[in-house]
Amino acid sequence: MMNAPVGGVVHHYRIPAISTFALACALALPAQAYAAGTRAGSTISNTASASFDNGAGTQTIDSNKVDLRVDELLDVTVDSSDPADVATTPGATGQLLTFSLTNNGNGQEGFALSTVANGGGDNFDPTVTQVYLDNGDGVFDAGTDTLYTAGANDPVLDPDQSRTIFILSTIAGSVADGDRGIVSLIAASKTGTGAPGTSFAGAGEGGGDAIVGSTGADGQDAGAYAVSAATVSLVKSAVVADPFGGSEPVPGATITYTIVATVAGSGSVNGLAITDNVPADTSYVANSATLGGAALTDAADGDAGSYDGTRISVALGTIAGGQTRTVTFQTKID
Repeated sequence: MMNAPVGGVVHHYRIPAISTFALACALALPAQAYAAGTRAGSTISNTASASFDNGAGTQTIDSNKVDLRVDELLDVTVDSSDPADVATTPGATGQLLTFSLTNNGNGQEGFALSTVANGGGDNFDPTVTQVYLDNGDGVFDAGTDTLYTAGANDPVLDPDQSRTIFILSTIAGSVADGDRGIVSLIAASKTGTGAPGTSFAGAGEGGGDAIVGSTGADGQDAGAYAVSAATVSLVKSAVVADPFGGSEPVPGATITYTIVATVAGSGSVNGLAITDNVPADTSYVANSATLGGAALTDAADGDAGSYDGTRISVALGTIAGGQTRTVTFQTKID
């Protein structure tokens, strides 16, 4: 720029150039911040200024205003909310896995959900029967939570918003104690997925582009069921005491029967009961039944045992794996 002569000399003043970087970074208007950054569709506006003295006093000039619209970043995470494998039993239905779905992007986004139960690395494939969207209380209730139907009610989340997802499965009756079955939940951005940096022109919130973030816009995590089962084995033995001090099964000899029930496995059994018919050609010895060495009465009363005239019964109830119960009773050979 050439200015009027001062003292007979023509002076030239140069206004410093304003870089593109400075225009993009200076004096942005306030915008709401999220974990993934400024909200998609927000406008970042700035204007640079320069001041100078050309001999006529200090002057200030402004550049043109630069407006930038923030694109949408597509990012999502899925996390299992179960602190450990979920215990289950053979043939069980309605077995619950819990996940958290979080929109880590900077725009409102819908997510399509799917499950994988045959991905390998386990002992069996659970059968996924239903997926539910939590109503916000974090507790599964089929009466208040929403049954998920792919494409019909895909969850839509704001930036940083999370939603609890429940998966229900059926366990095959053929699984064994200690078996493990894995189910994965996958959530994919409905705008699109792909390698980080993939761009979907004009598809972002507010009309900008949508850019795939570091998660590929499809989060995934796995939960697992661990089978806790129990089996029962029953072993019976007999000891004979004859009237002559020997062990011959002759008339008048007493037979002491011992029945040992052993529960194996990491689970437990419920309603375990032992019954035994008094053998033909013998007579039951009244009130001879015992449980763990403690006497039982023949009446159907407060203890675990009873005798109905033809057989003895002993109710053992719930027994955990690794435990045994021993029942004895006596008969006399007629």
